[in-house]
Amino acid sequence: MASDHPGLMRKIIHIDMDAFFASVEQRDNPALKGKPVAVGHGAARGVVAAASYEARRFGVRSAMPSTTALRKCPELIFAPPRFDVYKDVSRQIREIFLDYTPLVEPLSLDEAYLDVTENLRGIATAYLTAKEIRARIFEVTGLTASAGISYNKFLAKQASDQRKPNGQFAILPEEGAAFVAALPVAKFHGIGPKTAERMKALNIHTGADLRACDMAFLQRHFGKSGAWYYHISRGEDDRPVEPERERKSSGAETTFREDLVNPADIEAGVADMADDVWRWCDKAGVYGRTVTVKIKFADFKQITRSRSFTAPVATQSALHDAAIGLVRAVFPLVNGVRLVGVTVSNFDEVEEQTPQLALALN
Repeated sequence: MASDHPGLMRKIIHIDMDAFFASVEQRDNPALKGKPVAVGHGAARGVVAAASYEARRFGVRSAMPSTTALRKCPELIFAPPRFDVYKDVSRQIREIFLDYTPLVEPLSLDEAYLDVTENLRGIATAYLTAKEIRARIFEVTGLTASAGISYNKFLAKQASDQRKPNGQFAILPEEGAAFVAALPVAKFHGIGPKTAERMKALNIHTGADLRACDMAFLQRHFGKSGAWYYHISRGEDDRPVEPERERKSSGAETTFREDLVNPADIEAGVADMADDVWRWCDKAGVYGRTVTVKIKFADFKQITRSRSFTAPVATQSALHDAAIGLVRAVFPLVNGVRLVGVTVSNFDEVEEQTPQLALALN
């Protein structure tokens, strides 16, 4: 991929902190070191915000209900979230990044893209730059980070998962296409479980299978996402690193393989999209006060329904209630539904997990 500097190949690093929230809790409370820790509230309706690697060995994951997590790991220790501390540590890490490049695109409190094509310290390779940055992070914060290095953002993100925790992995320009070809599509960043299932039904299991599909086929089955799948299956991604990008909303949508008429099926699709949106909001530590549901009918007519609240929608169940309440407002239907989407906007940052909002939507 060409860089913003003529004649230079981009050098992109994706830095991802290891089990960030849980690692901060273990760092600050030595009694938690080496033990299965979940950041969150262990109450009956609580949700895991983050899990230590010790907890992950039992199958505990973020966004999992606390009761499920305790069944999987009865010895699990819950640590109440301290978002003010996590944000302070994140600022320390950001300052380290800026010692190497002004081109830093934060994705959440614990991960970011860096364009080090021309780094401020004149380090010869992106690999050595990433190694030095990770060492500085540990020196300053006592926390470990993993890194992926490549010539574009998609591959750098994929690479950072290869040596977690506390490692790094590089995908060179001549290796990109082969790396993608061997990768299961379910592991592609940006392809969720629902899309992976749709691809499986089309006999698309790996990057090589995806690359064998032409643009028209992919656009017919996946709409505007088809072009994106076409390019990443070839290891291509021209997106630049966007410094200090301020995101105004988070949304997800899906086009059904067949038009839906059953309200329960439509609600299930809305709930899936709400889950996708929640995962981003929860990881980014930002929560919106406005929820919007989009519905596109079989005749391609489109409507939206929105509701704004006085406080952020700060739990997964509250977002579910809001989104499903909005879609129920359009029942009974006179036409089948081909697409649903959920968007959260009007962001507020919250210092601590806000108690679940009581949403009277019925």
